[in-house]
Amino acid sequence: MSQPGRGPRRPIQIVRRHKVLVGIMAALGLLVGGGYAAFDPIEVTSTALVLLTQTGQSGASVPGSNAPDPYTVTQEVIAKSTPVLLGALPHVRPAMSLIELRQAVEIGSDTTYIISVSAKEKNAADATATANAVAGSYISYIGSASSPDGRVQAQLFQQATNGAETGRIKQVVSNGIYLPVGALFGALLGIAVAVAVNRRDRRLRKRDEIASSIGVGVLASFPVGQPSSAAKWTRLLEDYEPGAQTALQLRNAIKQLETAAGEASPGHGNGRWSVTVLSLSSDPRAVALGAQLAVFAAAQGIRTALVIGPQQDGKVTAALRTACATPPAPSEQPGYLRLIVSDSDTDVPRDVTLAVVVAVVDGRNPQVPATMRTTATLLGVSAGAATADQLARVAISAVSDGREITGILVADPDSDDATTGRLPQLVRRPPRAMPTRVTRIATEIRR
Repeated sequence: MSQPGRGPRRPIQIVRRHKVLVGIMAALGLLVGGGYAAFDPIEVTSTALVLLTQTGQSGASVPGSNAPDPYTVTQEVIAKSTPVLLGALPHVRPAMSLIELRQAVEIGSDTTYIISVSAKEKNAADATATANAVAGSYISYIGSASSPDGRVQAQLFQQATNGAETGRIKQVVSNGIYLPVGALFGALLGIAVAVAVNRRDRRLRKRDEIASSIGVGVLASFPVGQPSSAAKWTRLLEDYEPGAQTALQLRNAIKQLETAAGEASPGHGNGRWSVTVLSLSSDPRAVALGAQLAVFAAAQGIRTALVIGPQQDGKVTAALRTACATPPAPSEQPGYLRLIVSDSDTDVPRDVTLAVVVAVVDGRNPQVPATMRTTATLLGVSAGAATADQLARVAISAVSDGREITGILVADPDSDDATTGRLPQLVRRPPRAMPTRVTRIATEIRR
């Protein structure tokens, strides 16, 4: 038996197994990133320029010195003073307090005679309106008699522009950053959760693990349907057509079951044989194993009966029971498939060669229902649907009922499973030769 992979493919298998969880977490991360970008977007800056006249200068910086011009510094302070900001408040967008406006506005100077008024907002239009409002209030204030530096003639040299194109670009950049980062963070969180869940998950997924749990080899493994209504069960019973690989698996399984039945009863001459497919109530997919086996056998010209008898959990087989109670329409090979529903032990018609009995038991407290005795008993289980303890309980229950599980049918095997589930056969040593007594041999030498 091959060992489960521990290399680089292991995380990929876990992600693929829990792809729904990882996808949901990535989508949530994408939504969170989009929400963050919407409620806290990258701020857009808009700037207005105010030109001062030279006649208002009260001093100048020393030539060759890097020290700022005292006059310009004074005008920067005035531009961000409380009277100027209070005058701009009615015209800023959106409406805000004096403290918020002070934080949104930055004052600078490009040259000695030009004062720049910049405003940062989440919207380009709001930034433009705020910058122009503060620049207009500043021009009005320094030109009035209440100006602390005397009246200064100034004019709006460059009005703040909308910058809608720049705002859109920054918004795209914002979404381009937050959306993928949020999705990536969500996916990584989903992978971490998937790894944690996988470590605690005791359900068996590989064929070798399933076979080793009860010491019985896998007879066949193939995909199954999961009909949820009587109409879908009827469609499966009428139109089931397996693929080439599934057909080969089913054909080999039927041949092995027939051979095993002949070896178990070498003296029987009627050529009739039967099989019970046991599955867990917590594994509804496995119920289709017996039905598909019966339909395929009938399609091969074997007179087959699909028997739905008493169940430990009748809810799982309720839809199948309803479908079997109403015989399907005649197919291309009428008469080869019989559908039998019974609440007690029943006998199949004598013209039936193969009887497939579907039985469902509880995984926690399994008790094989009182169905007809068959020549073979198979355990049907889906990959990743049962633990080793559950399968062992079912096997013990079958043995207690006088049935021996002779093989396992695996539904929907994992695509990453490279194992076969075929247990190695023990090689019997030839019997040791026993010593034999040798007689009539002379043991003395006569002279």
